[in-house]
Amino acid sequence: MPYTIDEEKTFPQSPDAVFNAVKAASAGLEGKILLEDIEGKQVNIQFPKTIHGKVLGDRTVFNTHVLLADGTVNLVVEAFPVDAVGRKLMFGARKGVTRKVLDWFWAHIEHNLEDK
Repeated sequence: MPYTIDEEKTFPQSPDAVFNAVKAASAGLEGKILLEDIEGKQVNIQFPKTIHGKVLGDRTVFNTHVLLADGTVNLVVEAFPVDAVGRKLMFGARKGVTRKVLDWFWAHIEHNLEDK
């Protein structure tokens, strides 16, 4: 059973607004930015095992990329659990943790884009 979740969503806002919403969502979920490429509109984020006091049990990494194609802005997210040193987990991850963090992430993105 693969633990990686690949999702993509389309937004009516500008690529810069979506990129800034990704960074705001990262901060809102207590994530640590591992890589930020402003030119390429990429952000890689690691989320802790505990977010806002809720113990999830696994660390999660998101590799995000904002794409502009044919006038459409897409946010592509690759999400997966990692061990204590940041290696992708191939077995032993807790069920539903990555999905829960990704759902919270999408909600934060949408909240941050509401005013834009």
